[in-house]
Amino acid sequence: MVKLKRILVATDFSRCSESAFKYAKFIAKCFSASIELLHVVDKRDVEKIAELYEESEDSVSRRLCLQAKEKFQAFLAENNQDGTVVEQEVAVGIPFQTIALKAQERAVDMIVMGGHGRMGSGQIDKIFFGSRAERVVRMLPCPVLCIPPETAGPKRSSE
Repeated sequence: MVKLKRILVATDFSRCSESAFKYAKFIAKCFSASIELLHVVDKRDVEKIAELYEESEDSVSRRLCLQAKEKFQAFLAENNQDGTVVEQEVAVGIPFQTIALKAQERAVDMIVMGGHGRMGSGQIDKIFFGSRAERVVRMLPCPVLCIPPETAGPKRSSE
């Protein structure tokens, strides 16, 4: 029997991420697993913003991380009334690499993430060739559940 104890949910706070989080909560409840939430500030964006506004990368990184932490609070207030999330983290890096690294560091049993979020356009080549989710899948030894954007969430047997 499969035993899931730790589920990592990668979020960019998009609607697609909300759907992924709903699925993760459902799975966590079924397996009595904990959920760890991760948001990755893309360091390439930090570099571009720093160059554009002539700021240091450290200052831009701190500001974007602070904004992400505020978004976490709003995201959790809206989506985590039952207190399922036990840990949350904002990291800076290349998203697919950072997600893979954090999953390995934490020895998670599953990753749940949206098929595409803020950066996704829905074009077939971006979904299947080069998407962040697909890169994470290739780099990890644990299962990755990728939720498409139009998914409303799991249906319960009583619904």
